[in-house]
Amino acid sequence: MEKPLTTTSHAKAKPAEIDVEKAQEVIFQPNPGPQTNFLSAAEQEVMYGGAAGGGKSYAMLADPVRNFNNPHAKQLLVRRSTEELRELISVSKQLYPKAIPGIRWLEREKTWIAPSGASLWMSYLDSDDDVLRYQGQAFSWIGFDELTQWPTPYAWNYLRSRLRTTKDSGLKLYQRSTTNPGGPGMQWVKKMFVNPAPPGKAFWATDIETAKVITWPKGHSREGQPLFKRRFIPATLFDNPYLSEDGMYEANLLSLPEHQRKQLLDGNWDVNEGAAFPEFNQTLHIIEPYDIPRSWVKFRAADYGYGSHSGVVWFAVCPNGQLIIYRELYVSKVTAVDLADMILDLESDENIRYGVLDSSLWHNRGDRGPSLAEQMIQRGCRWRPADRSRGSRVAGKNKIHHLLQVDPYSELPGIQIFNTCRGLISQIPALPLDKKNPEDIDTNSEDHLYDALRYGVMTRPKSHLFDYDPASSRSGFQIAEPTFGY
Repeated sequence: MEKPLTTTSHAKAKPAEIDVEKAQEVIFQPNPGPQTNFLSAAEQEVMYGGAAGGGKSYAMLADPVRNFNNPHAKQLLVRRSTEELRELISVSKQLYPKAIPGIRWLEREKTWIAPSGASLWMSYLDSDDDVLRYQGQAFSWIGFDELTQWPTPYAWNYLRSRLRTTKDSGLKLYQRSTTNPGGPGMQWVKKMFVNPAPPGKAFWATDIETAKVITWPKGHSREGQPLFKRRFIPATLFDNPYLSEDGMYEANLLSLPEHQRKQLLDGNWDVNEGAAFPEFNQTLHIIEPYDIPRSWVKFRAADYGYGSHSGVVWFAVCPNGQLIIYRELYVSKVTAVDLADMILDLESDENIRYGVLDSSLWHNRGDRGPSLAEQMIQRGCRWRPADRSRGSRVAGKNKIHHLLQVDPYSELPGIQIFNTCRGLISQIPALPLDKKNPEDIDTNSEDHLYDALRYGVMTRPKSHLFDYDPASSRSGFQIAEPTFGY
């Protein structure tokens, strides 16, 4: 009897479903928010950090991994001293061998070599003379861990000259840094990364002395164009759930002295020991710009200087009496007449009630012609003299202290500043007290915009009932009769 024909099915068995999360070992996954923003940032120079515990070291070590598959990648990561470098190396030994199979650590050279040939040199840079160790070298990525530990910008600026690669390498040039507020280099770091723009926003690189955008020089094919962009990405302990959830590290930071607590827990760049205005708070006193109703009283105040700087600030008075600083002008090497023209151009479509100017500009300085103030007035830029009588400096400082306080009824401070006024925002928290007279600020500090602010607040500005135009109010409330307001 013939056996029945049997057939064998060639259909493939359905494979078992794979749990992707279990099938792979995640070596490092950036926290959502600032850490992810740092690792994806496209600007040439980026600083990440602020408060302690934001995951800075892991972010710094993860960033150069982007280039480990490129054989042309030659990268450098520095700390201020060899002792500080050891901790970073230790963390990298936990991370890199798991993330990049086949990567090798050369102990003597303090260098990681990826299978592709890409390298990361982990080195130290203590004094300015140490930059000579990198003379003649070329790197596509350079990182500075704890940037404020360098007292001057010399090392950061010098190593920018080592940032280069060939056109066909497929690499972009990056210079990265992490840090907390505080340290010997806090002020220059703040000027370079924090002052020029609101946190998280990219901006064209500026000169930290003049605050002007750095451009290609005259005669170059790109004359006048900005060179490259920078960005500051702030982070706090609460952006890192691995440290913040149990509250233990937060408790440690809360136990610190006030100025250290504000720097390390709050990431506050405006805290300085001996600061004249410790109550100044960017979260409270700095606001986003908005269209100011035309009915609000507006005025300006100025402190003039040719060899140093001229500072001008514009005020608006809310119906509730709160002062809003909505514009500033900060220039140097500008004559009084040219300054007058610049001011008039900026306020061409505004109704400026009055201007107040340093009273010394009415003095004749060795010539018989009109004073500097009179020259400005002749151009149509009208002023009245500021109060510089005995005790006026201390009175002005006390008035600013009063305005910085929060009104218990409105829950708003007496003065707020548009975040576009970067010069004033940087000057106020950096002003030190005069060691000989703690009731005043140190007049050797950069105080030109502060002086303009002081002149302005001492004019006793008020918003009168009949200045208020309900039709142009920022409130959503619509009135029936715009003339009488009811």
